[in-house]
Parts: sequence; structure tokens; C-alpha cells
Amino acid sequence: MEPRPTEDDEPLVLDSPAHFKALGHPVRHRMVNALRQRPATLRQLAEATGLAKGTVSHHVRVLQDAGLVRAGGTRQVRGGTEQYFELVSRGFRLPEDEGGGARFLVEAALGEMLPERDDTTHTRLSHLWLTPAQARALARSIETAAAHPDQDPERGEAFGLLVSLYRADVPRLPADGT
Repeated sequence: MEPRPTEDDEPLVLDSPAHFKALGHPVRHRMVNALRQRPATLRQLAEATGLAKGTVSHHVRVLQDAGLVRAGGTRQVRGGTEQYFELVSRGFRLPEDEGGGARFLVEAALGEMLPERDDTTHTRLSHLWLTPAQARALARSIETAAAHPDQDPERGEAFGLLVSLYRADVPRLPADGT
């Protein structure tokens, strides 16, 4: 099954309690990440996540009820028909004025970064000294790059990218010699 074209889709704004409840569960978060690659059946999602098909079915239903996943077509297999599920949008975003949005994203990223194994050897905290205009330009550049990621799982492993551009509480030292 080929995914439906979604290039023109606007990211879905996550603005309801159902959205956050659905995405707040680590299993559903992993399923959404799997579905970013392409539509999948319950069997394929069960195989990818290592969970029972009944468990996967429950979590897909929660994602559907929250409006994050939809039925995306069928295919005939021996003995029946398999239903594909797909994301309703090519991406999700938080409302601009959502106060808890950054916390939600950081906690979701931590769930991915700190699973049973801790292999966050590439994590780094840096501080950049930017003007407000430079900060906006950098944010736009990163958003543009992240909006069209290469989704070919045959080309390597998936790595998460957590970027948060925020005003840091770093004291500014006076010029040397003053």
C-alpha cells in the first residue's frame, strides 16, 4: 500500500486534552513515530513494537479517537482483509501560545532518549549568543529542515532531534578589564 500524498497537509495543531492524552503514552508515541514512515497494519505495528496485536489495536483506537490516526486503505491477504492506519497529517505542532507545549515535547523526547538503554552519547547542551532576528532565522531554518525529513528506514537508524531555542539564563560577563 502506498501512502496517500500528504506534502500539502498542514501540521495538525495539538490543542485538545485527547491529543495530549493519546500522545502522552509511550507506546502510542512509538506507534506515531512508526507511522511517520508509512501507513501500517495492526500486524505490522505489532511486529515493529514487539507488542501483542490486541494491545496494538487498543492503542490505535485511542489514537483514532483522538483524531491523530485514520484508516488508510486495505489489502487482501489470505483469509481476509488487512486495514492500514496512517497519520492524519504529515506532522504535528503545538499552538504558539501553548504554555505547557515545550514541557510536553521535552518529556516526550526524554522518553525516547532514556529508554531501558541509555545511549545518549551525542547529547550536548550549548548556548548561542544571538540577536532576536538571528534566533528567529535559525528557528525557521531548523523548522524547514525538520518539515521534510528523509523517511527512508532502509538508509539507516532513526535518530531524534530535539531542538529548543530559548532565552537562557546565562549571566553576561562585563568586558575584560572593566
